[in-house]
Amino acid sequence: MREAQWEEYELIDCSDGERLERWGDIVLIRPDPQIIWRTEKKNPLWRNAHARYIRSSSGGGSWQFYQKMPQSWQIHYKELTFGVKPMGFKHTGVFPEQAVNWDLAAEKIKAAGRPLKILNLFAYTGAATLACLHAGATVCHVDASKGMVQWAKENAVRSGLGNKSVRWLIDDCVKFVQREQRRGNHYDGIIMDPPSYGRGPGGAVWKLEEQLFSLVECCVPILAEDAEFFLLNSYTTGLSPAVMEYLLGVMLQKRFGGTVSGSEIGLPVTESGLTLPCGSTATWTR
Repeated sequence: MREAQWEEYELIDCSDGERLERWGDIVLIRPDPQIIWRTEKKNPLWRNAHARYIRSSSGGGSWQFYQKMPQSWQIHYKELTFGVKPMGFKHTGVFPEQAVNWDLAAEKIKAAGRPLKILNLFAYTGAATLACLHAGATVCHVDASKGMVQWAKENAVRSGLGNKSVRWLIDDCVKFVQREQRRGNHYDGIIMDPPSYGRGPGGAVWKLEEQLFSLVECCVPILAEDAEFFLLNSYTTGLSPAVMEYLLGVMLQKRFGGTVSGSEIGLPVTESGLTLPCGSTATWTR
C-alpha cells in the first residue's frame, strides 16, 4: 500500500466509523463507513475538535461546530497550496490520500525530459492539475462542476501557478473526450478519478463498475503513441486494485507496451501506527 506523507494534514485516529483529522490548525471529525473497529478513543482531540460531520438517517448530513473556526483556510503539500472548507457530504475540497498520485504524475513528467500535455478528467479542485503544472506539463483540466473548476483556478493562483499553461473546462468528461477524438487531439498522460455514481445522458444513473471499461476505452484513441502514463483512481468498493490493473493491462499494455500496476492508497494513522486504506489506484506507464 502506498502512503501519502503530509506535514499539514494528519489522520490522528480512526474508530467507530469516524476519522479524527488535523487540517493545518483545524481538527475535524468526519464519517468513514469502512472504519468498522471500535477502538478506544483515547486522544483528547476526539472531545475537543472544531467541528464534526453528522450523517442523517434519511441521507446526507450536516456539520456541527464546537469551536470558532474560519469558514475556509489553506493547507500546503510541498510547493502546492489548497483552499479547504467544510462542505456538504463531509468533504473539504482535498482528498489527502491522493498525494501519492500527485507525486507519481509529477515524477513521470519530470523524468520524460520533454514537454508533456496532460489530460485531467473529473479533475475536482485541481490538486493533480497543480502537481502536473508545477512539474512542467501543459494541462487540460475538465470537470462538470463550475464551482469546482473555479476552486481549482483559485488553488492555482494560491500555488503561484496562475500563469501556467492550462485549459480550465466545465464539461461532461465523456462528451469532451469524444470531441477530442473527432478533433484528432492526443495527450501524453491521462489522469482519471471518476465518481462511484454518476448520471449519463437523459439523467440515467450509472455505476462506475458498470461503466469504467467504456470510460477507459473512449480515452485510448486520444492517448499519444509515445504517451508516458495513464493513472486511474477509484473509491468504488467493488473495484479492487487488481481489477483495475487488469483493465489497464488489456486496454493499454497490449497496444502500447509498458507496464501496469495496481495498489491501494492510504493514510498513516498516528495513534495506531497502522495505515487506513482510502482507495484503489492502477497505473500504466511506458
